[in-house]
Order: sequence, then C-alpha cells, then structure tokens
Amino acid sequence: MSTNHLLEIKQYGQSIWMDNLSRDIIQSGELQDLVENQGICGITSNPAIFEKAIAGNVIYDADIEAGVRAGLPTYKIYESLIFADIRSACDILRPVYQASNFLDGYVSIEVPPTIAHDTQATIAEARRYFQEIGRENLMIKIPGTEAGLPAVEQAIAEGMNVNITLLFSVESYINTAWAYIRGLEKRASVGKDISKIASVASFFLSRIDNNIDAKIDAKLKKGVDDIAVEAKLKAVQGKVAIANAKIAYQEYKKIIKSERWQALAAKGAKVQRLLWASTSTKNPSYSDVMYVDELIGRDTVNTLPPGTIKACADHCKVGDRLETGVQEAYNLIENLKDPDINIDLDTVMDELLTEGIDKFIQPFQSLMNSLEEKIKVLSPV
Repeated sequence: MSTNHLLEIKQYGQSIWMDNLSRDIIQSGELQDLVENQGICGITSNPAIFEKAIAGNVIYDADIEAGVRAGLPTYKIYESLIFADIRSACDILRPVYQASNFLDGYVSIEVPPTIAHDTQATIAEARRYFQEIGRENLMIKIPGTEAGLPAVEQAIAEGMNVNITLLFSVESYINTAWAYIRGLEKRASVGKDISKIASVASFFLSRIDNNIDAKIDAKLKKGVDDIAVEAKLKAVQGKVAIANAKIAYQEYKKIIKSERWQALAAKGAKVQRLLWASTSTKNPSYSDVMYVDELIGRDTVNTLPPGTIKACADHCKVGDRLETGVQEAYNLIENLKDPDINIDLDTVMDELLTEGIDKFIQPFQSLMNSLEEKIKVLSPV
C-alpha cells in the first residue's frame, strides 16, 4: 500500500487544511473520508469557492426554492446556503477540534469582500456570522487590510476565532500578529478565558511568484545583452514566494519570544499560526507541490485545493524545510533591489492586495447574479 504523504506532514508540526467546500462533498461522504482517513484537519472557503460550488449546481435548488417561498432577498438566500454548508462542515470536523485541544478542526468563512475597507461593517458582520452559524469551531475570515486589522483585534477580544487573509508582505504578517496579541490582551484584561481562541495568518504564495515571474519575463522578452544579467533574472523566478514565507516565519519566532506573547501564553493563549495559502502551482514548469514541500515546519498550516491534496498525498517529499536556506531567502529578497533586476517588492505586495480583494468581489457578485437568474427560474409564475 502506498504512503499517504499528507499523514507524514503532521509529524513535523504542520496541519493540512483543504481550500474547498461544497454540499456535494459533504453529502457524498467525501469530506468525512478526507477528515477521517486522509489527514485533512480544517477547511478554508472564500467567495470564489462558493461561486464554483453553487452556480449551476442543482443540489442547492430545493433550498433556493424554499428561500423564494419565504420571500427572502437574494443575499439572504445566499447566506442560507453557505451557512448550512459551513455548519455541516463544522460538525464533521468537530471531533478533530476536540481531539486537538481546539488547535485544528476549524472551518473558515469570509465576511463579504465588498466591506474589506470598512472596519465597523466588518466587525458587525463577523459578529453576526459567528452568532448565526453558531459553531465553536467556526473561523471568521477578515482581510488583512488597514481597515481589517482593528476588526481582527475586536473580534479576538470578543472571543471569535479569526483567519486573517490576503497577507502578502512580511510587514502585513507582523501587523496581523500584533493585532491578534492586542485582541487577546484586551480580552484577558477583563478576566475572560483566552485558551480556546484560535487564529491563523493566511500568507499567500503562488500569486507572488506569478506577479514577479511576469515582470521577469517582460524584461527577458525585451532582450538582455549580458548573460550574467539574464542569469540574475532567471535565478529569481519561482523563488520569491517561498523566500518571503521563510522570512515571515523567522518574524513569527521573534514575536513568540516577546514578553507580551509570553505573558499571554502563560494564561493559555494559543499561537497564531502562519497558514500558507494560494498553494496551487500555476506554472507547469514548477513542481505541483513546491509550496508544500518547501514550507513544512512546526506551528504552521498549509491549506491545499483538492488537486494539490491528491498530488501531495502521492508524491510530496516530506521533510522539515521551513528553516533551511533562511540566509539565502534574505539574500534573494535583497537581490530584487539590484539595478539589473529592479523589482520593488512593496509595490508588488500593494498590487497583490488590491487584486486579491477584487478576485473575491468579482466571484461574489457573479454568484449573486447567477443566484438571481436561478431565483427567476424557480420562482412561481
């Protein structure tokens, strides 16, 4: 019998979550099997995932019709569909949640991407989602925008589990970590329990390489006379995201050594784990599991889409690599400033955050449109 490498990864202190959710995998028993036998111990979702799950899928029609009969607006019908799926997934993962002492077994749901720049609206929706879904192992996804971080702090202070998403730069991760710490401090200061609160910082990977590789390709296509310059440019391709992640992990280690964190840990607080997101490899010339193999390490999570889960189970080369090549990672990021390469990483990260919000708004709006069409078809004449 062949080895399932997903199960090996757990031995290195990393949890594998799945970046996918639909009613089909809940009702077919596929999700149950992934959790019980394949080593999956959490779920992340987003508007793009729900658009794929719901649009054109008859499995949701009965519930849509029920919403129409109840006179619900489109947005409330959408919520009724996804809240039901999230509750079911939370129930399937509850044994993992309990067995892991509240470390794993979470299901993430994102607040509407249209409010990513509105702190108060984000807090209100996070609060409502947490109350209406009503599961302890629910995680509210909040974008790591300037407006999102105060919402993260407040949600943590109120006892919600939070997944801070769309993190690209190391600085954005550091800001996120301190927002989590401030939220815990605020909660602890009024004598409330902080031992059951969990948070992950979702650090995106493949989108960084896609952006930078495109910039390198554009430079190469213009023509490079010097072979040494061409080598410098090619040496950067497909390497920046992993280097960036390794540096973020070094910052994580500094933060958990701080006095402020140690004081919270003494009260039972759980570390906010870095979660590697956007882990499907887009470039066919790269390994399809490179964002798994290179970033296995303690106190981290990797969330994988179904295709990467299958690939990793089959041929991941499991080893503790998160803290290998760290100096090379710092050197690589520094090399981007070389005049021959000339890539401003801060600008890239700003571009990616703006694009990232748009990439969630577009499928969210598309899903609303397709739901409206379906409601017209299913509505009584």
